[in-house]
Amino acid sequence: MMTRTGPDREAFENAKKKVIGADRQRLGIGTLSEKSIHAVLKNYYEPDEDRQEVPIDNYVADIYAEGRIIEIQTRQFNKLRDKLQAFLPLYPVTVVYPIPREKWLIWIDPESGELSKKRKSPAKGNPYVAFPELYKIKMFLKDPNLKLRLVLIDMEEYRLLNGWSYDRKKGSSRFDRIPVELVEEVEIDCPEDYMQFVPYELEDAFTSGEFARAAHIPVSLAQTVLNILYYMGTLTRVGKRGKQYLYEIESDR
Repeated sequence: MMTRTGPDREAFENAKKKVIGADRQRLGIGTLSEKSIHAVLKNYYEPDEDRQEVPIDNYVADIYAEGRIIEIQTRQFNKLRDKLQAFLPLYPVTVVYPIPREKWLIWIDPESGELSKKRKSPAKGNPYVAFPELYKIKMFLKDPNLKLRLVLIDMEEYRLLNGWSYDRKKGSSRFDRIPVELVEEVEIDCPEDYMQFVPYELEDAFTSGEFARAAHIPVSLAQTVLNILYYMGTLTRVGKRGKQYLYEIESDR
């Protein structure tokens, strides 16, 4: 079972209003700021602006309060490496990663500014999609000062119709993502917390394909998840079945 906490929805709504404004829909796309998800989460976790964007050791921390750092990273965790190298020996650091749980797409005509009707994306996010990003900071995951928050959010995604395909959608640019609702937060505070990502029905030795079916994710993603779970000591390799490794839950977990 995932270690999940109930979000403070009132605080999240207050952060949304502060960043986006209650009149966003009426005023239109021109009022949207870049990286709205990042800004809203920053104000959700720390409403005091004096504690935001704080210079520390030649870097700028998203949030610094009471000796702790929070970094909100929407993608490209590889860009976090230098900061983590500098921060972790000195401070507890929580990395927050927003994940679209449900998403509605809105297309923008870059010439007229006209917006399409909202269309719900068939894809649905889950905590496992964070693992390709976690792989990029794998060398820091065992550090006792590092904590992670995987934040599932329903959101609207605005994209520009500037792609190379006939309908201008393929190769298009993402303009912004607007949070609608904070659904839940999955906590990873210590190596033992990675156990929550092993589906409960996997009691005996299993392959990446069997893990993928149990977790309802693609095999390619399952392989990345298993790489991390093996590295963190959650799982052990006990042989092979054909060309695939066999995994078991580490006995001392």
